[in-house]
Amino acid sequence: MRKRCHRFFYIAITFLLSVPMAIHTEELSADEFSKKYQSARWDPIHFKPAIEKATDEQCLACHQEILEKKPLETSPSGVKTSDSLAWYQTLDVYSGEQDSFHRRHLVTPMAKELMNLKCNSCHQGYNPQREVTIDGDTTHVNPLMRKLVDTEICLMCHGEFNFKVMGGLTGPWTTTRDRFQNNCLTCHRAFRTNRHKVNFLNADAIENAGLKDGDSCYGCHGGRAWYATPYPYVRRNWPRMSKIIPEWAKNRPTEYEQRFNSTSKTKSPQQ
Repeated sequence: MRKRCHRFFYIAITFLLSVPMAIHTEELSADEFSKKYQSARWDPIHFKPAIEKATDEQCLACHQEILEKKPLETSPSGVKTSDSLAWYQTLDVYSGEQDSFHRRHLVTPMAKELMNLKCNSCHQGYNPQREVTIDGDTTHVNPLMRKLVDTEICLMCHGEFNFKVMGGLTGPWTTTRDRFQNNCLTCHRAFRTNRHKVNFLNADAIENAGLKDGDSCYGCHGGRAWYATPYPYVRRNWPRMSKIIPEWAKNRPTEYEQRFNSTSKTKSPQQ
């Protein structure tokens, strides 16, 4: 009787364990995979207006790999990441090992402290007719990157340092910062104080970081420039703002587009 019970128990456990395994390991046929892929590809969440209200949880349900992938420990040529500096590591305000693009903007300590970026802050849907391969990724042959990225939001933090329109500066910040003790607030404590109020930034944290170290400001205002052009920031009114508008600032808007607007109120450093 005991042997029969043991045998029955063994068969039952084997069956229960094999069912989920069969479900999860079953491979889809090429036709079934194509149907599922095409269904996901044309899901309304990938297009406006649905993508404008998409949550990170919805995006990461299928794209979780963007947070799981990390740089190789050793490059194909044999260079160890621990023995080299990535371009974004050259500023003192960056700490930690090399990390992936998406992780640096979403989950690293600096990202959580200074930023409030969401998937749809940058990704605003895509056009399947505009297909390109992933740059530098030789493991994929077919075009994969179809998401439309709003490069304006990139330029806001990765534009050239526009010293040419700043009074008192005769060259890039790297050549003139010693004159100001590497302190942006020497001027900006009272000038253009109505800043950083967009919903993808943590304005108060940025102001506090700027008080501690000028490199925190420079990190997003020229220190990590991807573009050879500066971003034309909106010109919001600030206390004791001059009524005379410089030629370069004329016709600039006073607010960002609606989807970037923030209702948060930030105290300026002098308060």
